[in-house]
Amino acid sequence: MGAGDRLDEVLAGPVLDAAPRLLGCVLRHGEVAVRLTEVEAYAGPADPGSHAFRGPTPRNQVMFGRAGRLYVYLVYGMHHCANVVTGPDGEASALLLRAGEVVEGLELARERRGAVPDRDLARGPARLCVALGIGPGEYGADLLTGGPGPHLEQGAPVPPTRVATGPRVGLRAAADRPWRFWVAGDPTVSDYRPAAPLRSRR
Repeated sequence: MGAGDRLDEVLAGPVLDAAPRLLGCVLRHGEVAVRLTEVEAYAGPADPGSHAFRGPTPRNQVMFGRAGRLYVYLVYGMHHCANVVTGPDGEASALLLRAGEVVEGLELARERRGAVPDRDLARGPARLCVALGIGPGEYGADLLTGGPGPHLEQGAPVPPTRVATGPRVGLRAAADRPWRFWVAGDPTVSDYRPAAPLRSRR
């Protein structure tokens, strides 16, 4: 993100434009702050990989609202993942926050995550939420108000030459779209894993 860019304007734009510009921004919740190093774009009703592909539901309702809100969901019945809503009202595009580097509150993040290397504290979407203390109570939070809840801050911009792209992780629908964006060479970026093949029923 350039020095003159405003976060609200960036997030209100197309999701694929916002994705690389979110890298280097800082997500803060309480004492812990994480510099984002990896995000994944989902284009709402135009994207079979998106939770919003089939329209609004009680679970994804916040995605159809104003950009800058936090969409938190439960995966595998145990882990929470966080997304930043992008685009105009009704578009339901969002950026999954896949990984980052803990830049403040390191001791608290270590407490929450247990005995793991520092590079793994927020390396992966569920780990990022645990490190930041984000759960269902943060669903719908406005990340742009700067209040007591989680919020986004501009960080040092990532040069375009350091932004890498590739397929999204673990998807079967629209798996070939190169809509994962990360800071090339950063040790906190998560490993790429394709979706596990479906077992045939006989």
